[in-house]
Amino acid sequence: MRAVVFEEFGKPAGVRQVPDPEPAEHGVVVRVAATGLCRSDWHGWMGHDPDITLPHVPGHELAGVVESAGAQVRGWRPGDRVTVPFVCACGGCPSCAAGDQQVCERQTQPGFHHWGSFAEYVALDHADVNLVAVEEEMSFATAASLGCRFATAFRAVVQRGRVAAGEWVAVHGCGGVGLSAVMIAAACGARVVAVDVSPEALELARRFGAARCVDPRRTPDTAAAVRDLTSGGAHLSLDALGSPVTCAASVGSLRRRGRHVQVGLLPSPDGTTPVPLARAIALELELLGSHGMAAHAYPGMLDLVRSGVLRPDLLVTSTISLDAVPAALAAMGTAPGAGVTVVDPWG
Repeated sequence: MRAVVFEEFGKPAGVRQVPDPEPAEHGVVVRVAATGLCRSDWHGWMGHDPDITLPHVPGHELAGVVESAGAQVRGWRPGDRVTVPFVCACGGCPSCAAGDQQVCERQTQPGFHHWGSFAEYVALDHADVNLVAVEEEMSFATAASLGCRFATAFRAVVQRGRVAAGEWVAVHGCGGVGLSAVMIAAACGARVVAVDVSPEALELARRFGAARCVDPRRTPDTAAAVRDLTSGGAHLSLDALGSPVTCAASVGSLRRRGRHVQVGLLPSPDGTTPVPLARAIALELELLGSHGMAAHAYPGMLDLVRSGVLRPDLLVTSTISLDAVPAALAAMGTAPGAGVTVVDPWG
């Protein structure tokens, strides 16, 4: 099969022929119909993820058709249309038994723990625990966008952030996760302040329901700007980008007893990120992490997509070929882009 491969962190990837994958006894091989280009893929390419071994095929946000299944798989067969959370759970650890597959103790992640979906085929583990059916009416591009960014934003806003109608929600970083969070929070009846340095991203945020927008290039004290726009601070604020600056601004944006949810990864040379904990103590803030969403939690989100309340299809702003991935991946470090870019491995 053809796949995007990199052999050194931070060095140009290339497209080449590699062996087709084989399914594990409990897993499947999926013919990839669409896969998203996500900032997490850029983090992996840069060497920020300790689980990656070289050479490596990235890609973790996918949808497609089951090509083959292992002998122990019971719920899926070749021809089934599927997507999958980016965290593939084992189904047997204490966290999985508690329903917390998104923090599985033996999790695997395509594109990180093993070769991923920037390829014509991808192997996925523990299929009966992790696969999610994709209806015929849903395009593969839309389904692919659910697996990481949209599902991650849904859990961060609704389940971890406990958003409520009438609340102010600040979203720092309006890439795929951030725009998903804007759309979801607005659909829940919240008033959203979108923060980004890209005019295109802010325009999309307005389109998806943001009531106010802040450009840090024009308003350097982002936290103060959000507090002013929300008459005292956001009830809920998300760092959807992942940087020391956006993390601190998110915490600083909150009103008393507000809730910060960290969604974007926070790489740093020494593994630490400064957080204004004095403010967190004084205002009794909640500092929460959010890490994807388990497959069993998808039905509630899919019901809202099916009814048209949520429109993840509108987040897809471009489709590229496999050959265009290496350059697009490298560009994410300086120009993350607006909306969701989807890769068609067969295009």
